[in-house]
Amino acid sequence: MDLKVKFPGNLGVDAEYGPFTISTNQDGTAPPPFALFLASIGTCAGIYVLSFCRQRGLPTEGLEITQKMDSDPLTHMIKTVTLDIHLPEGFPEKYKEAVIRSADQCAVKQHMMNPPKFEINTIIPS
Repeated sequence: MDLKVKFPGNLGVDAEYGPFTISTNQDGTAPPPFALFLASIGTCAGIYVLSFCRQRGLPTEGLEITQKMDSDPLTHMIKTVTLDIHLPEGFPEKYKEAVIRSADQCAVKQHMMNPPKFEINTIIPS
């Protein structure tokens, strides 16, 4: 599926993905694009964790993931992303490692570990 990027005005940059419009902005009226990239990591892991728990009938009330990023002070590039999965009270001990493995299956993380090739072109209508 293609994604189309549009410029609605000011510093806004929107992505149209199927029926959805994902708005970004650098002026504080919407998340900046990099925040959406970071959010895609945690939310993707979250989908896998939630699915794991639901498939097994495990409790999800209070389930959450805290994502921390450590950056290189010289390059400002993120060096480490840490996902802390906060399990509900009474979560079965036998599933703790398995829930980590489920988060590790996140498609966003998998793509970061094996990044795609990028091609950038210009197209001028004739």
